[in-house]
Order: sequence, then C-alpha cells, then structure tokens
Amino acid sequence: MTEEHVILVNKRDKQIGLMPKIEAHQKAILHRAFSVFVFNSSNELMLQQRAAHKYHSPLLWTNTCCSHQRNGESNIEAGTRRLHEEMGFVTELKETTSFIYKVSFDNGLTEHELDHIMVGSFENSPIINPEEVESWKWMSMEDIKSDVNLNPSLYTEWFKIIFKKFYKHINITDENNSK
Repeated sequence: MTEEHVILVNKRDKQIGLMPKIEAHQKAILHRAFSVFVFNSSNELMLQQRAAHKYHSPLLWTNTCCSHQRNGESNIEAGTRRLHEEMGFVTELKETTSFIYKVSFDNGLTEHELDHIMVGSFENSPIINPEEVESWKWMSMEDIKSDVNLNPSLYTEWFKIIFKKFYKHINITDENNSK
C-alpha cells in the first residue's frame, strides 16, 4: 500500500506541496482536510464513532466522515470518495465554509488543518467500514449540543470546534428556513 500524502497549503488554501500524512501530523504542518455532515429528513446528524485502532482520537464520536483530499482531487470529490469508503454510501455534497484549526494530541501528533465543511442528506443506514468506523448513530442537533456540553471527552476536537463555531454552516434546518 502506498503511503498517503496530504496537500500542504498556506492560510489562503493555496497548495504549496505534498507530504506524507504522518510526517505532516508529526511536524504540525498546515494541510488541507474536510469534514462531512450528513443529515436525514428529521434534521438528525449521522455521527460516527472512530475505529479503536485509529492513530488519534480512537473511539471518539465525530461527524459523518472526515479525511484529507488527494493531490488533484476537489473537495467534493474527496468528500464523496471518503464517505463511500467509510460509511458505504454516496450522496450529493455541498461546501459551506472552511476554517483553520490546530490541536495537539497526547501521542505527539498535531492536527493543523484547513478544514472544508460539507453537508449532505441521506435517509438510510450506512454500511460502515470496520477498519475506519466502530459504530454510528443518528442524533438530533439539540441532543448533540447537550451531550457535547455534558461529555466533551467523548467527541473529537475538530467536531467540537465545528459544532461550537460553525453551527450555522452545518444546520441545514436554519439554511432551509432562511430561504
């Protein structure tokens, strides 16, 4: 299996190079990433619990899927590919916003990412890839907000940042009501 590379970017999301994924996380180098949020018609978000063997944030709950774009791949192409790889389905995705965050982990790795947020909708059960995902569930936005406040250690750092600072970019009910 070939080593996965991430796309190094500047703060304006201009590509400046490629680097092996682990090296970028060891050196805390800014790179491109994405987070996908999939909702059902009841405005429940599909959460995934990360697989137990993940190199950081194992068994924590997070958004539907997330990963890194490949060289030459658009954000939507990357989100669609990874959604299928992790959750076993494809749906139309829409980009909403992006932001930069930096979080260090106990294992010496650091996520320093320019994260592109995408949303989509789906009504069925996923077919999870056990190499990537331990479990999944639908959860209402209100229940997530409450649980993140009560049990923050159960959620990934990027999910908590997105949920707190970019709520309006993931809440499709608010978007539909403002039209």
